[in-house]
Amino acid sequence: MVNSVLECKTFRTFHVEQFRSAGILDSVFEVNCILEQITGMPWHSIREISPEQRREINSMAQRRLSGEPLQYIFGEWEFYGMKCFVGKGVLIPRPETECLIDLVLQKFPKSEYSEKLNILDLCTGSGCVALALKKMFPDAEVIGIDCSPEALAYAEKNKNYHKLDVQFIQGDVLDAAFVENFTANYFNLFDLIVSNPPYLTSQEMRTLQTEVSHEPAMALYGGLDGLNFYRKITEIWKTALKFHGMLIYEIGEQQGAAVSEILTSQNFRNVQVTQDLAHHDRIVSGNKI
Repeated sequence: MVNSVLECKTFRTFHVEQFRSAGILDSVFEVNCILEQITGMPWHSIREISPEQRREINSMAQRRLSGEPLQYIFGEWEFYGMKCFVGKGVLIPRPETECLIDLVLQKFPKSEYSEKLNILDLCTGSGCVALALKKMFPDAEVIGIDCSPEALAYAEKNKNYHKLDVQFIQGDVLDAAFVENFTANYFNLFDLIVSNPPYLTSQEMRTLQTEVSHEPAMALYGGLDGLNFYRKITEIWKTALKFHGMLIYEIGEQQGAAVSEILTSQNFRNVQVTQDLAHHDRIVSGNKI
């Protein structure tokens, strides 16, 4: 039983040092997360830790030390203020992706945009982006597409948990025949297509952090130069956009110029690069003409 402020502090310090020694960069943050997850209290308010809680904390710490991502250990993570269930087989939501939601809200301000939006999320993964957009635009029709049945299982679980009416479809977003069949069955063209596609290069895949290597390669690898999905999606999905409809991508921080050029070459206009809170290029957007 850990039953004093001093003992709790010592217990926490022990795990922080363990994590640091293992090369975990955010060791303090991650240990605090584990303590809060198990005790249900802010870490600085913890006054005692029961033997059962101690065993659970030690078990989670060992899993993290083995390289498993914290998000998989918890089975959930927060995205745009929403709980998002995640696990093996699905990309972990990241705070940088929230910039995409912020930009949509800027481009389609609710105070000015009264029409019902049709939104398509390609490479939807856990469904976090599609569900966040549905929450922001309750009257919108939102569809998410992904090729992975494992990822879509999490998308459905998140959808049911939040009770949001989003349609998830399994399909290969790079398959022109699938796109043709899809657009033939959805007569309402889309006001907005968003995508956080795989965008890591071959070189980046060879140097992944241990925890990132636990995530599905199909959700990470974007081809030799990381641009395969941007090229193909822009080419074959632009027909699903309305005139002046918008395409918004999340990108790797070195890809702003290249992805902008891809959109421009496919006759998109008003192409712009938006930076994240760390001042890295993170989003590229443009309008179909």
